[in-house]
Amino acid sequence: MTFNGENIREDFPLLSRKVYSKELIYLDSAATSQKPVQVLEAMDRAYRCFNANVHRGVHFLSEEMTEMYENSRKQVASYIGAASKEEIIFSSGATASLNMVARSWCEKTLRKGDNVVVSRMEHHSNIVPWQIECLRYGAELRVLEIDRNGEILYDMLDSVVDQRTRVVAITEQSNTLSTEPDLRRIIAKAHQMGAVVVVDGCQGVVHLPVDVVAEDYDFYAFSAHKLYGPLGLGVLYGKKALLEDMPVCFSGGEMVDHVSFEKTTFAPLPLRFEAGTPNFIGAYALASALDYLSKFDKESIASYECSLTDYLISTLEREDGVTIYGKSKSRGPIVSFNVEGCDHYDLGVILDKMGVAIRTGHHCAEPVMDFFGVHGMCRASLAMYSTKNDIDAFGVALHRAISMLRR
Repeated sequence: MTFNGENIREDFPLLSRKVYSKELIYLDSAATSQKPVQVLEAMDRAYRCFNANVHRGVHFLSEEMTEMYENSRKQVASYIGAASKEEIIFSSGATASLNMVARSWCEKTLRKGDNVVVSRMEHHSNIVPWQIECLRYGAELRVLEIDRNGEILYDMLDSVVDQRTRVVAITEQSNTLSTEPDLRRIIAKAHQMGAVVVVDGCQGVVHLPVDVVAEDYDFYAFSAHKLYGPLGLGVLYGKKALLEDMPVCFSGGEMVDHVSFEKTTFAPLPLRFEAGTPNFIGAYALASALDYLSKFDKESIASYECSLTDYLISTLEREDGVTIYGKSKSRGPIVSFNVEGCDHYDLGVILDKMGVAIRTGHHCAEPVMDFFGVHGMCRASLAMYSTKNDIDAFGVALHRAISMLRR
């Protein structure tokens, strides 16, 4: 089916509501996407018809839900190009996925004198876990810097990534600058030095085609709620050999094979990393989101979002005193900006009263704010259901808000 961004909005019920008696203009999809009715109905159907704990029961409902849960895992594996469903670990979110691999992989490999490399543009969830592990083991946290356009300084790779580098953690698409780094170049250097690469795919998986095998990702993490799916579910992909070599991170039920007071043995992949009752309803709903997305041509969606992003940038550039952060030629549909003489928080509040939802603050990327010498930014982010009408309404509201603040 050919994608038409104007015609899918009826699939997203929340977009039709009003706030402050005004039509909602939702430009905060990088924080969380709205959900199509197909996903909402899937969650309701699962709770009404299939709700039973997985893997443990021999009764009909448990076996039925277990099959659905594992089929969801298989569908996620196919969507991102994984070699097998055993390489897909379900978690509570991308933050949990990144913490899991940081804790487990660093326990296996990181020692005093080693280093972990992150970029300046990372979300806090792809900085803090590595920082904690470096402190734990006496390792060094190194930073790949950026330029004023938000591009990685690739000339730094040879000096930052060396034979003591154990991990390179890098975003697929910046949640603040929208930059899409040259991952092939970074991965090649990391692998040359014997390091693994952990990719934060939270924004990338929504807007980019993903093939973890073709791109040679070692680990890949994302959240369902940004990919038109439910809250409370994350995915961690890992190469099978690496996952099998990792110590378990969380322990308890589900992830064990046999427990005695003398010794515990653990279940095979992927269950060994899924302690406790998993979010099987969320996994079922994520599969529905992937079914929904599969109806459309990915390239058509990407082209549509790219044209909208250009239109959004041109709308912003019509206003005097606007600074746009992140001017990479390879970018996604996220635009962060500030307006001279207007506090970012004040702009966000006024726009909200006009029905326009944007994000303000540091966007969990304080090192980016430090680099540009600001306390925060406004961020407008688009999705497949965004339209030029949304951007036009945003432009009118922004002009009014600026005029009010500059009086």
